[in-house]
This record gives sequence, structure tokens and C-alpha cells, in this order.
Amino acid sequence: MSDDNAHEYDALTYTSAIESPVDYVPRRVVSLVPSLTEALFDLDLGDRLVGITENCVHPADKVQLVPRVGGTQQPDIDQIISLRPDLVLLNADDNRADAIDALQAANLPVWITGPRTVFAALNVLWSIMDIFDHPVMVPRVREIERAYDYTGGAARAQTPVPVIALLRSDQPGSWITCNADTFTHDLLRVCGGKNVLAEAEDRYPRISLSEITAAQPTAMLIGSELASDREQLLALDMPAAHQERIHLVDVTLLTWHGMRIGFALRDLPTFIMEEESEDDD
Repeated sequence: MSDDNAHEYDALTYTSAIESPVDYVPRRVVSLVPSLTEALFDLDLGDRLVGITENCVHPADKVQLVPRVGGTQQPDIDQIISLRPDLVLLNADDNRADAIDALQAANLPVWITGPRTVFAALNVLWSIMDIFDHPVMVPRVREIERAYDYTGGAARAQTPVPVIALLRSDQPGSWITCNADTFTHDLLRVCGGKNVLAEAEDRYPRISLSEITAAQPTAMLIGSELASDREQLLALDMPAAHQERIHLVDVTLLTWHGMRIGFALRDLPTFIMEEESEDDD
């Protein structure tokens, strides 16, 4: 997620479920997208990977065996070229525009993803199975789609819960959240939440303690790496603090658009749609 570096590609429409970035079945793939690295392994396609980033940490027992090509923000372009990939997986949020340009200038086939809804992310999974001509995990993706339908239906039957998701912090006293034009926002919606920062100008705005208080969320989801910040958030004058509905979650459940969606649909509604405390007025 890099709002500062992805502006040039914000308007790009990622390849849809009926298109392919190449006219052949990819056999040598470099993934610069941690969520798609995990997705390839989950879809029984991990053996196609010849390079991944240092940020690709799942599945932990399998990524250890794949060569690293730098980070998502600063990949080693020369090393990627030397691996002779027949497809490089990219994301308009995760990867810098200059890196994308360099790979395209090297005439490497690239697939720039960027789903901003859960439905679109599921289409990416279908696209992967189609492009790689390996549909063995179709039943598993269908199961996630059924969970999507069920969870969304349950959410529509209730009043949306005002919620804020804090994804990370890059300086003391402020946190990065998201507006309506993001995958995380749509995931919150499907799981029963109403993103109170939906109208923010930036896709990933920075928010302060006073702004969090002013937004008056009923629930908050914060990345587990922000555990040390929870106490100061609980001290704020807002429903989420009064009802102790400030929950630590694995941030990948909020941001990764791969097979991990299934776990997000299972776990996040519990935190968002839980009943309000009877002691709260």
C-alpha cells in the first residue's frame, strides 16, 4: 500500500476476469505482490514462482524456497530481468510507478492488479486460475464466494456499524486509514461496517487522535502491529472506547486481496457487528 507512489497508476483498470495479460500459459512468474504470492501457493501454483519480494511472508514454510528480488517498493529490476520471467505480477497500490515503468521498458510481460472491491478481488482469483490454466482450486474459490454472499446478506440485514480501520502508523500520534476508493473500505462494508472516513480526499489518509474522536466510531479495527497504541485509543471519548470495541487484527485480513479473503469474511464480522454493551447509553 503506497498512496504516494502509485498515483500514476490509480486510474489503471486491472485485467478483468475475462482478459489475460499474455497469450500463453505463464510458467516462470515473479510476484511483487505479497497477497498474490500467497494466492499462487493457495491455488496450487507456487511452483511457477521464480522470484518474490522480501515482503512476501506467507505461506511462511514455502516462500523460504523462492529467490528474493528486493522489496515491493524497491525491487531489483536487473535481478528480475535475469530470472527471465514470462509474467510479473504487480499491484497499483503496492508497487512504485517507476518500478512498473522499468519492467515495461525491459519488455517484460506485466499484470497490474488493483481490485478495490471484494467482488473484484474474487474475480482476480478466477483470472489467475484461467490465465495459468490450472483450475484445481475452483471449489475453494467457490466456497469463498459463498461466504461473501452469506456475509454480505447478514450485513444488509443489520444497521451498518460506524467503523474505522487503522492500517499502520508512520509517525507518532497519527495512523493511516482508508477512504471509499479502497479494497479495505469495501471489505468493511461487506462485513457490516460503515467506514466513517469514506469521504476522505486521499485514498489512504493520515488521521490523528482528535480526528478519530470527531469521527465517533462505534468499532475500530487496528493492525496487530499497533498493539501499543490501543491504550491511548481506549482513552478517547467515543463509543468504540466506551464499549471497548477496539480490536487488534492481522492487518493482512484488512488489506490482502487473495485467498485470505475467506479468513477476513469469517473473522471481521465478529468484531464489527458484535452487540453493543448493555451498560452503554
